[in-house]
Amino acid sequence: MSLLARLAPHLPYVRRYARALTGDQTTGDHYVRVALEALAAGDRVLEASLTPRVALYHVFHAIWLTSGAQLEAPGEEGGDDASQRLMRIAPRSRQAFLLTALEGFTPSEAAQILGVEFGEVERLIAEAQAEIDAELATDVLIIEDEPVIAADIEALVTEIGHTVVDIAATRTEAVDAVARKTPGLVLADIQLADGSSGIDAVKDILARHDVPVIFITAFPERLLTGERPEPTFLITKPFQPETVKAAIGQALFFHPRNTRKAA
Repeated sequence: MSLLARLAPHLPYVRRYARALTGDQTTGDHYVRVALEALAAGDRVLEASLTPRVALYHVFHAIWLTSGAQLEAPGEEGGDDASQRLMRIAPRSRQAFLLTALEGFTPSEAAQILGVEFGEVERLIAEAQAEIDAELATDVLIIEDEPVIAADIEALVTEIGHTVVDIAATRTEAVDAVARKTPGLVLADIQLADGSSGIDAVKDILARHDVPVIFITAFPERLLTGERPEPTFLITKPFQPETVKAAIGQALFFHPRNTRKAA
């Protein structure tokens, strides 16, 4: 199989990453092109010990770093909120965050790409997460019928700087809560106290308001059916607090509206 054929499935994604990293499509594409030219000329090779996708991103980073690593490209006026926020995150933390949150690499794979130790990647991700949490503090609605679990979620949401405006145990309570105050984020269980559905509650909310939603449930199979658009953020119970915190940061960061305190 030719080099191009091996890399073709991954090129749209490395271009996406390069654009997010540099803040500019032209600049990002330039670095991707230089990386591909280096591979074609034999100046760089894909490491055999890595998967083709990880190896491609590794080469991209090597080229980008030796070319001056010009992260701060001229900003595009009117760029989306996520792009502008990305440019405010410290460069190295930005890389680790994008590789894991946007590109879906594991921290171990991100460490291979960046050429650093696993612990360093975890530290960088934590730094990025802290910056995101501080900037995107918002009002949160929790839809959860188990009081102990709701209290746990409320505590971790508050810990990272957000405000819980209501906790709803049923579909009706959730809709009423949103009528009183529009949240900037919804954390929802699926099976609720009166037999109603968190899925239906979220549908009711999204019909009126554009807010990011994270499902936290013991029944993920009810959402992963392939019969309808599946949620971007789905966490299985029992959950790890750090998993929920990371999902909150990612959901707020990449949602296409300003998620500071909702009106």
